[in-house]
Amino acid sequence: MKKLVLTLAAALCTAGAFACTNLIVTKGASANGSNMCTYAADSHQLYGTLHFSPAADFPAGAMREIVDWDSGKRLGEIPQASHVYSVIGNMNEHQLVIGETTFGGREFIDSTAVLDYGSLIYIALERCRTAREAILLIDKLTQQYGYASEGESFTLCDPNEIWIMEIIGKNPKFDKKGRNINKGSVWVAKRIPDGYISGHANQSRITTIDFNDPENCLYAKDVIKHAREQGIFSGKDEEFSFCDVYNPLDFGAARGCEARVWSYFNRFADGMDEYLDYAMGYDLKKHMPLYVKPNRKISTKDLADMMRDHFEGTPMDMTTDIGAGGSHLPYRWRPMEFEYQGWEYVNERAIATQQTGWWYVAQARPDKKNGVFWFGVDDAATSPLMPFFSCTNSVPECLKDGNGSLIEYSETSMYWAVSRIAQFAYLRYDKIGAEVRSVIDEYENDMIAKVDAVSDSESVESLSSFGIDNATGLFKRWQDLDKYLLVKYIDGNIKRQNEDGTFMTNGFSDVIPEYPIQEDYSEKWKENVVRDNGDVLRIRK
Repeated sequence: MKKLVLTLAAALCTAGAFACTNLIVTKGASANGSNMCTYAADSHQLYGTLHFSPAADFPAGAMREIVDWDSGKRLGEIPQASHVYSVIGNMNEHQLVIGETTFGGREFIDSTAVLDYGSLIYIALERCRTAREAILLIDKLTQQYGYASEGESFTLCDPNEIWIMEIIGKNPKFDKKGRNINKGSVWVAKRIPDGYISGHANQSRITTIDFNDPENCLYAKDVIKHAREQGIFSGKDEEFSFCDVYNPLDFGAARGCEARVWSYFNRFADGMDEYLDYAMGYDLKKHMPLYVKPNRKISTKDLADMMRDHFEGTPMDMTTDIGAGGSHLPYRWRPMEFEYQGWEYVNERAIATQQTGWWYVAQARPDKKNGVFWFGVDDAATSPLMPFFSCTNSVPECLKDGNGSLIEYSETSMYWAVSRIAQFAYLRYDKIGAEVRSVIDEYENDMIAKVDAVSDSESVESLSSFGIDNATGLFKRWQDLDKYLLVKYIDGNIKRQNEDGTFMTNGFSDVIPEYPIQEDYSEKWKENVVRDNGDVLRIRK
């Protein structure tokens, strides 16, 4: 497989800084009757704060500035809507949720376009009530103002339906006056059938188009025509496959992207061994399904924990080889590939990853007036989710924009509190990581029960305060956890504890601890150290 790793690097870099994961559970497949979806904004340059914009009215002639989500570059402006809905995170007051993953695809980029994918997400959340409305608005806006980003997969979720929309800009064509006469985008959208689960992770996944089923499939009228014009498709219309034409699959896209979706399907659906070679990039001929039927109902906690996946229990398990070190660390620092003796190799890219800026699990609830937006910052595997109702009208101080950044530490930032613990956990993952996870599990199970018990008739102020007060209290709890973990695990030791959790003393002094526990390294680590340097390290008797 020499040189194949180069395609993996390309696949993981198509989004610039981003490489994200969306998981989907329809209400018929969920244990709580909600349509649910997730998103991890994974970037080495992204800081975790919670977006909020209030509902507002605007006068005729008002304009909305468009700023590229990735770079911060101003792209232009478009007419503002007369009324916009409130948005907390990626959920609006009508429980519409929109997430994304960037697949890149064909290099059709319009340098004159005004609308990037991030702006489209938030404009749609500000102006639309349903997933279908959002799909049609995104189409309308890109045809009018141009599409400024690479290929994107959007998850569009409301209390009744969940759709995946895949979109890519048209190949620009300029006239003598420098105007793009090929403005806009081509796209296809499919509704995920109720009772099924789906997902996408930086690779286009929609294949053929259902031309006569507008209830379940929508598409740009020129999606095939444009492909023919560009010389990238010449078959019959019914043979056209969006992902194969606009984002052809290769080893990197399978191993670095589709493998994450496979891991999700594999945990909750039967028969996924059939697609293991596909996910690992060994056999790309047989597409993995866009959606599958789960073998059990999936809860909010199940979905949150899936976002913490490192391929455990599969051939791609990141905790079992020597790369995991002596404490089963399920992470590999970047770059994603390495070369040894003329061959190139790949590190796995799991759903949970160290460079996550923020992530969420969203519940759009058909039987409730308000949805629930569960929000976390930094690596999902070591970060707790905080619930906010869709009517929430402000953001807690610990999650506000401007409270720190990746180049400015803040004592009052949830991101930095969570990140401190994550960095420490990476040093002794099988012990510190496991303890952090146990705290997260206890907290989230309790909080899910509390959210389910909250009456939907509560006032907006009461529901807003619920989320804000919890986040504020959790921030303090995480600061305390940081200090506790440092005291317990300092210098590679583990302090002994009494049944009540206090640290044991030596019996003579109140400030000298009992002799600490010193855990052994993993067998894999010992095996490789002995192989590498055993002659020097072996004890002679």
